[in-house]
Amino acid sequence: MKKFSQMQFKKPNLKKIESDCNKMIEEFESATCFEDQDKVLRKYFKYSDHLTTNFSIAYTKYTCDTQDETNVKNQELLDEISPLVTVFADKFNRTLVKAKFRPQLEAKWGKHFFNMIQNSLDTFDEKIVPDLQEINKLTSEYTKLIASAQIEFRGEVYNLSQLGKFADSSDRQTRKEACLKSAKFFEDNEQRLGEIYDKLVKARHQMALKLGYKNYIELGYKSLGRTDYTATEVRGYREQIYTDLVPLTNKLFKEQAKRLGIKNPQYYDYNIMFLSGNATPKGDKEYLVQKATEMYDEVSKETSEFFAFMKEYELLDLEARKGKAGGGYMTYFPDYKAPFIFSNFNGTSGDVDVLTHEFGHAFQGYMSRNIACPDYRSPTLEACEMHSMSMEFITYPWMHYFFNEEADKYKYSHVVDGLTFIPYGVTVDEFQHFVYENPEATHEERCAKWREIEKKYLPHKKYKEAPILEKGGWWLRQSHIFSSPFYYIDYTLAQVVAFQFFNEARKNHPRTWNKYVKLCKLGGKYPFTELLEKAHLNNPFVAGTVKKVVRPLKKYLAKFDTSKF
Repeated sequence: MKKFSQMQFKKPNLKKIESDCNKMIEEFESATCFEDQDKVLRKYFKYSDHLTTNFSIAYTKYTCDTQDETNVKNQELLDEISPLVTVFADKFNRTLVKAKFRPQLEAKWGKHFFNMIQNSLDTFDEKIVPDLQEINKLTSEYTKLIASAQIEFRGEVYNLSQLGKFADSSDRQTRKEACLKSAKFFEDNEQRLGEIYDKLVKARHQMALKLGYKNYIELGYKSLGRTDYTATEVRGYREQIYTDLVPLTNKLFKEQAKRLGIKNPQYYDYNIMFLSGNATPKGDKEYLVQKATEMYDEVSKETSEFFAFMKEYELLDLEARKGKAGGGYMTYFPDYKAPFIFSNFNGTSGDVDVLTHEFGHAFQGYMSRNIACPDYRSPTLEACEMHSMSMEFITYPWMHYFFNEEADKYKYSHVVDGLTFIPYGVTVDEFQHFVYENPEATHEERCAKWREIEKKYLPHKKYKEAPILEKGGWWLRQSHIFSSPFYYIDYTLAQVVAFQFFNEARKNHPRTWNKYVKLCKLGGKYPFTELLEKAHLNNPFVAGTVKKVVRPLKKYLAKFDTSKF
């Protein structure tokens, strides 16, 4: 096992990859028994893992430092060749679904595996390679443009992630200035960001037409591996949110404004819950990692061993710095059976969320590391977010390690943030359905539609001094809209599931933990709704689920005396 600093990206040889894949296809087709076909399939799994590891290393190095010339060139190379590698994978998959011994292979690997393979065949053809290459280049351009932000604030220069800590200030003037500075960056770059997105939308629409779809929506859903629900179920879920949750979140926002004593609150005022300020972690990165070590040592033997592994092999890059890409993520290096956590600490409670949320992703990856089939190690994205968001709540008994006397303040705020986030996530989703149903819409029309949907789910948001946001430009800052269409609703679905874990954990934490570990070990062996059944969790798509999940949360919040915060 190598430390991350020792892991090196090796420039792929496309001709060799093609030759290797063709050879495996020949071996697979010429096999005279199930055992021989299965042997080739397992060989292909390992080969895919090797390619994935190499590509993941390059991407991770790039996001850690987008200004390093070597990293940039490697990422540009990947943007160019990854769709071509997909051509070879597609060729193998087309052979696989016609396997001579498919019944035996299905018996061993499961029907879900072949459903996923068929799904991938339905979403790819060699003729869309130029479109995929264009999409890769455009999303990398967006990432680099956002990472390039150098914003002067009170005598210092910050990127967008670093500026975030001032947006959470208890001093209204400070958070106002910080938020307006951030908005100004998007205003200054609005034209280019709008152009990038327009090209992305048109490329995806063109891709969908080439593959025989009416528009990108169905293709987008299939590209996310959704084999068990469609846009129809998601629309019904959004209606549940509007009916059964938005009235509560509006009430919570009004209570927040009242606590703050602000008669006409603006969007930047909702960044803090209390006049005394938000709960903040009581130390720097080293302090937080130490406290996380203590916490995970106590949570379970599995978490203790895993966090020690992450630290030993440099698999945590946590602090914001110049040239580092924004946001946070977990990726996985199959050859090393090792997850990697990327984030941008900025001194807010979000730093602790990273150590629970991204850790949840990584822990699931680690628990599934010995699953031989790469497609089964990780489920579809809404299920992945179940692991991460649920870990945030499962670790509640240890929050005093990070926040000391402000632990209850954090818990209250965190639950409220989870509830109020869901309507925002639904806003993102409804907006994207409009965009891909109307690919010829102008930038101005997209902004107007965003503002219209935003007022439906988030009527409290006012942008008096930020014209770019008042016209409907908030979505420009949401990277998922650019890079991962239709992904964002997954966070909200997972939030509904995570709240179920939270409601159960308050009754019986050990039993809930065991249930969580079992879910992690299932990886992606089943689609989202089937995983919910296996874990005895309520399906968010079923009418009444949102109402059922929210009811105990109202009682939980009512127990807090917020006047003491």
